[in-house]
Amino acid sequence: MTTEPNIQLIDVLVVGGGPTGTALAIDLTRRGLVVRIIDKAAHAFEGSRAKGVQPRSLEVLEDLGVLDDIRAGGADYPLLGIHAGPLNIPWRMMSHNDVTSDVPHPNTWLIPQFRTDAALRAGLQRVGGSVETRCELIGFEQYPNAVVATVSGPSGVTEIAARYLVGADGGASTVRKTAGIEFEGTTDEADRMIIVDAVVDGLSRDRWHAWPRPGGRFVGACPLPHSDRFQVMIRLRPGEEPALDEDSLNARLRKQTGDKRIRLSRISWKSVFRPNIRLAERYRSGRVFVAGDAAHVHPPTGAQGLNTGVQDAYNLGWKIGQVLAGAPESLLDTYEAERQPIAAGVLGLSIEKYQGLSKLDPASIKRGDDERQLGLHYRGGPLAADNAQRTATLQAGDRAPDAKLLNATGGAQRLFDLFLGPHFTAIAYGRAAARDLAALSWPAAGAGLRRIAVDSGDEVRADAVLIDITESFARIYGLTDSTLLLIRPDGYIGSIATTDRTSRTLNAISAMTPAAAVTSAVHGTEAKP
Repeated sequence: MTTEPNIQLIDVLVVGGGPTGTALAIDLTRRGLVVRIIDKAAHAFEGSRAKGVQPRSLEVLEDLGVLDDIRAGGADYPLLGIHAGPLNIPWRMMSHNDVTSDVPHPNTWLIPQFRTDAALRAGLQRVGGSVETRCELIGFEQYPNAVVATVSGPSGVTEIAARYLVGADGGASTVRKTAGIEFEGTTDEADRMIIVDAVVDGLSRDRWHAWPRPGGRFVGACPLPHSDRFQVMIRLRPGEEPALDEDSLNARLRKQTGDKRIRLSRISWKSVFRPNIRLAERYRSGRVFVAGDAAHVHPPTGAQGLNTGVQDAYNLGWKIGQVLAGAPESLLDTYEAERQPIAAGVLGLSIEKYQGLSKLDPASIKRGDDERQLGLHYRGGPLAADNAQRTATLQAGDRAPDAKLLNATGGAQRLFDLFLGPHFTAIAYGRAAARDLAALSWPAAGAGLRRIAVDSGDEVRADAVLIDITESFARIYGLTDSTLLLIRPDGYIGSIATTDRTSRTLNAISAMTPAAAVTSAVHGTEAKP
């Protein structure tokens, strides 16, 4: 390509500083890439909007280094309080699950979106990045080796040249539109909902209050943790044009709930929501990608949209890093192949829940395993062939579970703590697999490899040597014989090898890593593959 001499070529330009874009920027930056993230707004989003973070997303956020702030800013979901005349009937909307060895974060976490945004932006600052505010993407041009974006910012109109551009700029995405990617689906202008963050007098804070009404014209009020505010939701009649001043909102709230004691005040954010149900026809156009709401928009039911977006970023980040290090370009095509079917399935779940509200179906507000996203997988995808070997409980493409073991000094060791970071992880179970692990060659470029040996005997070369004294790891992972497992940087299983362990593992990594000089052992020297 030809660019002006004064344009510095960076690795990735991320457009959109919400949860998806910021999560992606953290992941890319910790991989040593040169990243810029821009957002046209002057500051982070200030409303509660998407307020449920699912267990799988909590695992992702832990790896990105922001879980402590997420935990500090939220709480467990309260019971639902269903108002039926003078009665307030308690009902558990969220299933409550105990912490287990394989699932350390089993329950959906209630946290307003502005706190999730703040936690992610703080995490980005810790790795040396920041969101450039008041910077709006005007357009871009693609060249064989880069994308040149035109950006309007505080210092005027400038150009940014990047090897890749990612649009995480919401449902009205400029990136998606400029790339010519169709956004298929519907927007129901007749079906809208008022959402307000405010102080509400007359309601207890130990319930998520709900007033079901015929035709789905429900009212809800969810207490926001560590504050004096509620998120209030009021579903409108078709064609209604609501007034949003405080007096009008109070009049509507009292009329639709039938409770004259309720008073709303000190409004900090308000919006009229309309359900968009859309999915991008493709997630990639050359060197341009879309993620989060730029790729899929959801009804609010089920707390799926933000979570799916953050996990888009988690899937894409390591793949961009690997390709920039020399991995096959085709690895980037697996982003759409893996994530688009997930978004389609999640959209179906959200639509089903939303439609159930108008029928007063209790199942429409019940949340269970489907919403937790722990069972989402990439089985049968381009990085997880159907004919790959498996264990009694797991296949390639599955989420790699956590487990608790003992380290070489007899202390407790959590498997997820060893997964933390931008590397791949290889786990050898048994003596024979441990010997294969020590000899496993690994590319010198791109993401590194952390080697873990479990029940491997005394003489083994690995970064961590563990003992499965309770056999919980073997049970969770479904292991009986020597097995070599490869865990991708995003926590999904890339390979399971029970026979021909070395060759099967090397075959699996060929699609995900550079084919350059390799290190042949934990601290070995470079050797040709």
